[in-house]
Parts: sequence; structure tokens; C-alpha cells
Amino acid sequence: QVQLVESGGGLVQAEGSLRLSCAPSGRTFVAYVMAWFRQTPGNEREFVAAIRWSGGSTAYADSVKGRFTISKDNAKSTVYLQMNSLKPEDTAVYYCAAAIDWRGILSTRGDAYKYWGQGTQVTVSS
Repeated sequence: QVQLVESGGGLVQAEGSLRLSCAPSGRTFVAYVMAWFRQTPGNEREFVAAIRWSGGSTAYADSVKGRFTISKDNAKSTVYLQMNSLKPEDTAVYYCAAAIDWRGILSTRGDAYKYWGQGTQVTVSS
């Protein structure tokens, strides 16, 4: 069974920073794109950022551009989301996702991703 394990969430004050991590466990698989999504109660899951394993191309939601940075460590098979200048509206459960489509499309759609983590809570206080 494939699992993605997120860590690094927590409570932070506005303008603070957090770094989320996502690493696979269980059965090995080849992911061509890794992404972060977030969700608040009563709302649909929202795209945050994505990165292509080969080449490292990235994509970001407009709401986080300039504040969040997605990166990867190939040796550790780990993806990170560095979140700076956090705002209360960034409060959400953040999910890591993996896409296995060989075309490596940096999709903003949740249905493009096959594997998902369990989520980690990020709370930003004002």
C-alpha cells in the first residue's frame, strides 16, 4: 500500500513561517509530479503548489505566489512546502499528493493525483 506522510503543521502567528514535509512510505512507486493542496471545512480542496520530479518545474496558486515555495530532495524522496508570511486565511488542512502520469503535467486539479496523504493542520492566528 502506498502512503504519503505529511509533517510540519501546527499553530503559528500571522507573518510567521512553517515548513511542511511529505515523504512516501509503504509500496514504492514512481511519482512524476508532487503537489500540495489545502482544504477548509465546507470548502473544496484547493490547489496550492506543484513540482515536477524531473527538472523541478513548479506551479503555484496565485494566493500563495511569493510567499510559499515548493521544493524536493531527490535523495530523501521528500517534498517540502516552505510557507512564509502566513496569513489567517492560510489556515487549512494541507494535503500532499502524487501524480503518476508520465507526462508530468503540473495539474491544479485534484483528480490528476492518484495518491494522497492524511493531511496536516496549519492554523494561523491573527
